[in-house]
Amino acid sequence: MANFHRVGGWISQELTDRAGPHTRVAIWNGRGFSDNVRAVGRGEVDLAVTTPAAFTRVALDGRGTYGDEHYPDLRALGVVPQRDRLVLAVHADLGVTSFAELRELKPQLRLATSIDDGVNAVGVAGTELLVRSGVDVEGWGGQFLTDERPFESLDHVLAGRADAILHEAVMLPHWQQFGGDYRFLEVEPEVLASFDRDFGWPAATVPDGYFPGCGEFQTLDFSDFLVLARADMPDDLAYAIAWILGETRHLIEAQYQHLAPERSPITYPLDPPTMGITPIPLHPGAAAYYQALPSAETVS
Repeated sequence: MANFHRVGGWISQELTDRAGPHTRVAIWNGRGFSDNVRAVGRGEVDLAVTTPAAFTRVALDGRGTYGDEHYPDLRALGVVPQRDRLVLAVHADLGVTSFAELRELKPQLRLATSIDDGVNAVGVAGTELLVRSGVDVEGWGGQFLTDERPFESLDHVLAGRADAILHEAVMLPHWQQFGGDYRFLEVEPEVLASFDRDFGWPAATVPDGYFPGCGEFQTLDFSDFLVLARADMPDDLAYAIAWILGETRHLIEAQYQHLAPERSPITYPLDPPTMGITPIPLHPGAAAYYQALPSAETVS
């Protein structure tokens, strides 16, 4: 039922329908973060999906969580769009509306977020965000409520076990249930600039009204599912997978059209030229597909 499994099943079915009679595909369960990237880089699997797409940049040159082992041969086959953000929200009763006020008041936060184990991108990025913003949850007498998935963290908030949350998956309806009682903090420009400088992680805007009663603000981008392989994947196979992403996109879009695009885990309609704009180099076989598109001049 997970989004990555849907993407994996879509690619698998459309590929095997067009491949030889003895073709077999297996889908292995990963966590979707650096573990999936490493599985491809080590040659344990041929193909993987990971999020957020931009976080894979550092896997090529060994920065951040990939300092122990990096993979310069990683190549992209395309992105499946998901407009997502990493956000920090605190309960309105705490009287905090900015990171500056958070540092001044030093409240005892019960912060729901994901585990920082070097794999989970929410935990990795969340820890960096707090450190670079001068927030010391445990030093101020607070505590972390750490889990793997956003649903668990959101449940902590809805049940009243947490009074702050640092997470992604902002399109989930849970945020609308409690968002009016929370204040979403804009990440300071110098912090966002440091993420871009050190890791190539971009900033992004949350539009006005996306959360109840909340205006527009800047935070860390957490967008897009990156479909990746290695440079040694045969060109015809890489082309075929890119072709599937672009030319059979209606099959994956149909699974999400009961949701508004801005509230969907996959942001439809999918646009093939945009899907070919990737944070790591395209595989030459995949690039051949995107370059042949009518509006290929928009692809970089």
